[in-house]
Amino acid sequence: VQLQASGGGLVQTGGSLRLSCAASGRTFSSYVMGWFRQAPGKEREFVAAITWSGGSIHYADSLKGRFTISRDNAKNTVYLQMNSLKPEDTAVYYCAAGFGTAQAMGAIPPDYWGQGTLVTVSS
Repeated sequence: VQLQASGGGLVQTGGSLRLSCAASGRTFSSYVMGWFRQAPGKEREFVAAITWSGGSIHYADSLKGRFTISRDNAKNTVYLQMNSLKPEDTAVYYCAAGFGTAQAMGAIPPDYWGQGTLVTVSS
């Protein structure tokens, strides 16, 4: 599966952005989809994941309430709505695809990665 992330940009503190990740190749609905991010000088970290049905969603504890993951299987696209953004949210955001559960994606590296999209939150 090929993944193409988009929607990053520059936003002020408190603002919102919605990232999109378009998938192509094998059946999109077979995968658990997720988002990760990597801030400058830091390791890549898990953000959120969602199962093919949307029935199971898992977030990094620190991001619950501000970030929302969703997917549209008809459009082969997964989204990350980010609200109340903070400077510490500045990072390259990556979408990913894998198998298993949404919770597992937080612990086990996914099988496929897209290229990143840069989100910069100014103070």
